[in-house]
Parts: sequence; structure tokens; C-alpha cells
Amino acid sequence: MENKVKVVRISEGMQQKDLALKVAISRQTLSLIEKGQYNPSLKLCIKLAEALGSDLNSLFWRI
Repeated sequence: MENKVKVVRISEGMQQKDLALKVAISRQTLSLIEKGQYNPSLKLCIKLAEALGSDLNSLFWRI
């Protein structure tokens, strides 16, 4: 799954460990999500979007 989590995280000036802590996952899991190697649950997708001040469409769907 192609996503923009890493791009948005970096643009927000946030490190992986900070975002992972904010959404209660490991940094390794976040890394896999950013690489498209782990499909997060809808609940986790919503947490990531909220933590990044973004929305699901912008982070996870191609427009």
C-alpha cells in the first residue's frame, strides 16, 4: 500500500519515535507502515491521521 505517512511526518518535523509514541506503536511498526510493508488497522490509520493533523484520504488513498 502506497502511503504518504513518512512525507507528512517529515513535513511536520516529527521523528519516527515521536509519532510512534503518540499513536502507541513501536518505531519498527511505523517504519513498516511507511514502507508499505504493514497494513495498519482502520483504527490505527485514524490515529496516525489525527497525530499528523491530516486525514485518511491524504495519507492513504491516491487522489
